[in-house]
Amino acid sequence: MPLDVPQTFRHHVFCCAQQRPPGHPRGSCAANGAHPLWQRLDQKIQGKGLADIGMAMTGCLGFCSAGPLMVVYPEGIWYRPETPEDIDEIVDSHLVNDAPVERLVMVLTR
Repeated sequence: MPLDVPQTFRHHVFCCAQQRPPGHPRGSCAANGAHPLWQRLDQKIQGKGLADIGMAMTGCLGFCSAGPLMVVYPEGIWYRPETPEDIDEIVDSHLVNDAPVERLVMVLTR
């Protein structure tokens, strides 16, 4: 029987903030420059007054060598932004207008 649970956020973004020691064989999103990108994302969400968008920093999302990674729910779309402009595009296109940024979508497999 499916549950009828009200959604708190229209989109919820999970951003990997995992930091491993330098030279760790798995690497980490933080070592690949994630933190400035997540700061930019937070600034954009706050600056646009997007109260219906949730953002959470996480530990490892499981695909360390592909980072920095973020995943947007409820769609379950994974992104690997590289620049502040990528973050701006994700916010404006996906989070505001519900149009995923295809060029930044990651298809991850185990």
